[in-house]
Amino acid sequence: MNLVAIVGRPNVGKSTLFNRLVGMRQAIVDSTAGVTRDRHYGRCEWCGHEFSVIDTGGFTVNSDDVFEEAIRKQVILAINECDLVLFMVEVATGITDFDQEIADILRKAGKPVVLAVNKVDTGEKMLGVYDFYKLGLGEPFSVAAATGSGTGELLDEIIAKLPNDSTIVEEVEEEENRIPRIAIVGRPNVGKSSLTNALLGVERNIVTPVAGTTRDSITSYYNKFGHEFNLVDTAGLRKKTKVTEDLEFYSVLRSIRAIENSDVCILMIDAAEGFNSQDMSIYNIITRNKKGCVIVANKWDTVEKSSNTMKEYTEALQKRLAPNNDIPIVFTSVLNKQRILDVLDAAAKVYENYSQRISTSVLNDAMLPEIENYPPPAWKGKYIRIKYVTQLPTPSPAFAFFCNLPQYIRDPYKRYVENKLREHFDFTGCPVQIYFRQK
Repeated sequence: MNLVAIVGRPNVGKSTLFNRLVGMRQAIVDSTAGVTRDRHYGRCEWCGHEFSVIDTGGFTVNSDDVFEEAIRKQVILAINECDLVLFMVEVATGITDFDQEIADILRKAGKPVVLAVNKVDTGEKMLGVYDFYKLGLGEPFSVAAATGSGTGELLDEIIAKLPNDSTIVEEVEEEENRIPRIAIVGRPNVGKSSLTNALLGVERNIVTPVAGTTRDSITSYYNKFGHEFNLVDTAGLRKKTKVTEDLEFYSVLRSIRAIENSDVCILMIDAAEGFNSQDMSIYNIITRNKKGCVIVANKWDTVEKSSNTMKEYTEALQKRLAPNNDIPIVFTSVLNKQRILDVLDAAAKVYENYSQRISTSVLNDAMLPEIENYPPPAWKGKYIRIKYVTQLPTPSPAFAFFCNLPQYIRDPYKRYVENKLREHFDFTGCPVQIYFRQK
């Protein structure tokens, strides 16, 4: 699929146009300059053609800001990997030194360029558009990304300049929809972006020692070592009382939405700090959304060790997570690339358990003898008889047990049934829902 990169200096409206093209509020938009930091991918469809769009951070030069140096590298990477560059400028400010510098880079890159002049929302501003012919990048297209004005003509020009492989292929789309989504979540600065970069083998996401560097949920396609995933790197989740900026509030919402849309969550914790109350809150969000889970204790190289450290750490962690004691726990050092492939193997195994379908006959052969050995206790002199069990057609594992008096079954018996299900079938790392229904 063709790739279009949106580039420009900070605060010209790149993320607003990106959201307009992909048809959803996927990138965070704010009046603060420098909100977008990582390359952000989405998909745009126009007149039977489809292409991917990359939203990049604002391009600046000669800045001391730790982020802006990293953003500049990201923009250059985006230009190198795309098929067409959508260069955005702003009508009110005219041509700035930054615009000239970006235009020089684009001419050297030799990629097809479409020039979009943003914030042209009145007839008077149309005159200012013609100044941008001076950049020497062809005809400037006037748009107002906030309202959508002029985006039709812009998209026509993009389709005309793209190579001819952007027609929608429905089979490919269906195949892509089947790829498992794995979200990497956790508190700020536990190494989520570093893990994504280590797995992908490229500097896909910006990494700095500053907590809260990642603001958006960034999706990357991974296909190596026999694994195929969509990896989602998310912003760190902090306590509500510590979230002061509007931007961080939106980042937290994006991270929670990433959990909702995923199949398996990799919950990263700082091994040196241990599993604290905020980690527990994130874990509760994962279980509440009924997602598979793998816990990754990162920065294991910083922990002082004795002969039983890993065993003791695992036991302490399982005690905190009780009664869910079968969550896989992987100890890593992303910086030293220790056991990072074990994380993928664990996530793949959890996804396999999460998506397994068990036939009704196999379920009944396994579960009915267990129920006969230990039937539900009688309630008010009435005996409860469970007739048969079947798996429900839900994304996460859920089972319905049909019986004569479901209202009299208590929680301890539900736990017994779930434990027996887990004994017979591998649901490691997955939540299991049990329902008792009237036959």
